[in-house]
Amino acid sequence: MSDRKRRILIVNDDGIYADGLLRLAREAVKWGEVYVVAPDSQRSAASHSLTINDPIDIHPVDLKVDGVKAFSCSGLPTDCVRIGSLCVMPRKPDIVFSGINNGFNAGTDIQYSATVSAALDAAMCGLPAIAFSEGFTDDQRKSPWGHIVTDTYLPVVVEELFSEELKPGVVINVNFPDCDPSECKGILRDRKVSMNTPYLDDYRVEETFPDGGKRYSIHWLNRDHADEGTDLRALIDGYVSIGIVNNIS
Repeated sequence: MSDRKRRILIVNDDGIYADGLLRLAREAVKWGEVYVVAPDSQRSAASHSLTINDPIDIHPVDLKVDGVKAFSCSGLPTDCVRIGSLCVMPRKPDIVFSGINNGFNAGTDIQYSATVSAALDAAMCGLPAIAFSEGFTDDQRKSPWGHIVTDTYLPVVVEELFSEELKPGVVINVNFPDCDPSECKGILRDRKVSMNTPYLDDYRVEETFPDGGKRYSIHWLNRDHADEGTDLRALIDGYVSIGIVNNIS
């Protein structure tokens, strides 16, 4: 990709007002013309679902990021990619950014991720795409270091990837570790997708009903095992992980 101003479409699955999206938009606008089209509320784990039976509403939103044109979407992350690139933007984007997701998208969890699936949909539409994710930061798994590692390495990663020829149909998956910034060891590239998941499912009974039925809610336990050379191993060891998820070019 040349040094000309790029047309960048940003989508996510955490919603239009998600902190990760705002931080990604602030970085992206340094590199070109930025449009944001994101769900009007949380759509995590929607995978590659697409809205086909209901109309989709688009509304302008002021994200208060200079130079960024933003819109909320009543649909799913994949809808945001398609409507954003075909209808909202005056011309197709040069690249699609998805994220920054609240929670890792590595290993087998990728199959559920709407963040990665939105990037995959961009690839299916003939566009290069990058998915960005970081450790959980707003619940019981909150990292005491917040976004420091992500915000430190995000400009480095974007500059590096833009220095390469990003081909249509390629999805690059970037995950930032949630370790102490002093313990982050740098960036590992060409990471394979781990056959493990970052989290172990733990379903807990929240309520028992008179008829004997039960209400469950899901909780996650962090996994500390993964094979060498994989995305999850990089995160466990305190590295930023970069790898290609899919290549349909």
